[in-house]
Amino acid sequence: MALLILLLLLAVSSPATADEDPYIGVNIGTDLSDMPHPTQVVALLKAQQIRHVRLYNADKGMLVALANSGIRVMVSIPNEQLLGIGQSNSTAANWVSRNIVAHYPATNITAICVGSEVLTTLPNAAPLLVNAIKFVHSALVASNLDNQIKVSTPLSSSIILDSFPPSQAFFNRSWNQVLVPMLNFLQSSGSFLMLNIYPYYDYMQSNGVIPLDYALFKPLPPNKEAVDANTLVHYSNVFDAMVDATYFAMAFLNFTNIPVIVTETGWPSKGDSNEPDATIENANTYNSNLIRHVLNKTGTPKRPGIAISTYIYELYNEDMKPGPISEKNWGLFDANGDPVYILRLTGSGSLLANDTTNQTYCTVKEGADPKMLQAALDWACGPGKVDCSPLLQGKPCYEPDNVIAHATYAFDTYYHRMGKTSDACDFNGVADITTTDPSHGSCIFPGSLGRNGTMVNITAPSMNSTSSGSPGRNFYGSGSLTSILVLIKVMLWSVIFF
Repeated sequence: MALLILLLLLAVSSPATADEDPYIGVNIGTDLSDMPHPTQVVALLKAQQIRHVRLYNADKGMLVALANSGIRVMVSIPNEQLLGIGQSNSTAANWVSRNIVAHYPATNITAICVGSEVLTTLPNAAPLLVNAIKFVHSALVASNLDNQIKVSTPLSSSIILDSFPPSQAFFNRSWNQVLVPMLNFLQSSGSFLMLNIYPYYDYMQSNGVIPLDYALFKPLPPNKEAVDANTLVHYSNVFDAMVDATYFAMAFLNFTNIPVIVTETGWPSKGDSNEPDATIENANTYNSNLIRHVLNKTGTPKRPGIAISTYIYELYNEDMKPGPISEKNWGLFDANGDPVYILRLTGSGSLLANDTTNQTYCTVKEGADPKMLQAALDWACGPGKVDCSPLLQGKPCYEPDNVIAHATYAFDTYYHRMGKTSDACDFNGVADITTTDPSHGSCIFPGSLGRNGTMVNITAPSMNSTSSGSPGRNFYGSGSLTSILVLIKVMLWSVIFF
């Protein structure tokens, strides 16, 4: 299992450049009436092996929670802040100092989205867009972060006109005065063009011209594929056709070496009566096929083998989103972290393998130092107030009688009691979150569905409650405290448990 995860991470954790391995990321919107705490969000991301996320702002709580998580983060400057940043180099520098420099490198920020779909949603700000991008980049240069963090802006695919056949696609010429200097910047800075692609809307607005199977990545016989009459290239899905249209549109303006990254795509799982194809089945089909398509490095007909790193829209259903029902139902999970549907990802590793009823567990990290592990176990059964009586001889979890098995039980119990936050499964780096149930025999772990399908619950404190003793991190560090822990262990085994 650990080897499988390691191989997946190696496959999907590279930067978004055309000659490196692609990855799948997820957008995290926050228009929920009951938005999970940032630590709960990170715990879900870890459990689902999601290693790339895009935030729609630079929320301090999320950036702190993502620190030292191994997750690569794309942050955003909201459209409402664009005017101020585009008009003032110092405002941009202050934003970068406050939201990037203050968190990097603990939080692995890889890119900054300057606005979102500005040309189509906030056209009055368009003249300032390139200035804003350059000001932000200059601030990164001043902090010596421009090689690590790229700057771009997500564009709606609707700015590409005559998108099929792809070979004759071009950008809306009314935006050339913005797009040309922007593409110049992306090329000179080694950044990428960010594109939002929604085959669902293309299908809905096509009045039956686009077949549903073509939008959903479903296999098509050659005679049903779309053919570019100029190149005679066959297209089996909307996604590839739109990406290639983007390449051709850039080439029309003499830009041929700017990579593309898809910052948003997905399919709604529920819709109004006039949206009959917004269904769980179609959402599952689209996202499952998309993930396989990207990670298999299929590429596009114009650039075969060069897959496009892609961010799925989105992690959670956003029940506070205005508009039709479909706007509230693009998520992979609900606010409780339960999957909206079970992705069909056989052969795609453990990424988004959400067929686990969203149960996560805290287990010993492979290769953990035995002495640190013992100290962590001592703390969990002492100041951590874990009921370790099931680990006593003759009790269900005594066997196997070794520190790894006993620590796993104690860690997982503490993790569930603390509400399954990521910080509650650290123990100075010797523990990690997994979706594999560590229960064995008659030893049923907290949160396990057990043998009879009944969940074993532990009461979790509210986000505002406090617990005595140290949190999961930094629970020991001085000689005197270590001595106290040893004493507590002796007392626990000889007095408390009977």
